[in-house]
Amino acid sequence: MLKFVVRQEICTQCGLCAKDCPVNIIDLQTGYPRIGADKERTCIRCQHCLAICPTAAISILGKNPERSRSIKGNFPDPNQMEILIKGRRSIRHYQDENLDPALIKRMLDVAWQAPTGINMRQVQFSVIDDKKNLSVFRDEAYSGLEELIARGQLPEDKAFFAGFIRVWKEKGVDVLFRGAPHLVVASAPKGGPSPVPDCMIALSYFELFAQSLGIGTVWNGLVKWTINDLVPALRTMLKIPDDHTVGYAMAFGNPGVHYQRTIDKGIANMVRFNP
Repeated sequence: MLKFVVRQEICTQCGLCAKDCPVNIIDLQTGYPRIGADKERTCIRCQHCLAICPTAAISILGKNPERSRSIKGNFPDPNQMEILIKGRRSIRHYQDENLDPALIKRMLDVAWQAPTGINMRQVQFSVIDDKKNLSVFRDEAYSGLEELIARGQLPEDKAFFAGFIRVWKEKGVDVLFRGAPHLVVASAPKGGPSPVPDCMIALSYFELFAQSLGIGTVWNGLVKWTINDLVPALRTMLKIPDDHTVGYAMAFGNPGVHYQRTIDKGIANMVRFNP
């Protein structure tokens, strides 16, 4: 049930909800917005109708518009947003401390708002939110890789992983996880419309929000390869379903370094359409 409810006493019958509905299932035949029972299954649950209503007259899926936050005047200043994007850096040095679990949950809840293909919302966040647990996971990762090397089963294109094992054993240098206290791995069903893009977009949202909070992140392809291609037992530890594709991994935590300014990567590589 969509629980599509219109408060007729404040509805202005402007029709914006019907006009903006992506699947065109809202009609105004009675003067007020409605969704026929035969069309409910077509709804993609985007909540555009709730978001666009100028008088907060519409609720759907049990969501109360009065509990939503006003957008007007609350979006970040464009210059601040530009600095956030340009000032974002991959963090490879972290403080040896946990983040507040409530803060991690907030970060993931925000990332969960990211768009997905057909609004399917099937991304799973497998999270290690305690540094002690990450230490256990790290040990399992390095042990699994060491066993691969001992059996001569490390793929040729991943031969460089042997160096990571060596510096970890000899010097305690953690190339894989960069000493981060936390890890999030995004995965999604293989049969979905866009599993990998959905994961990448969700982690991008996660990263930018984390950076705005002063929390460091690093896109971790080495850990993704370790989990997905080299030591599959780690997938089980993270409770990643067998039918899921691992989109990417991201380590995060309080940064051990702080950057002072943006850098310049040059202008965009753009090709303009000119018929």
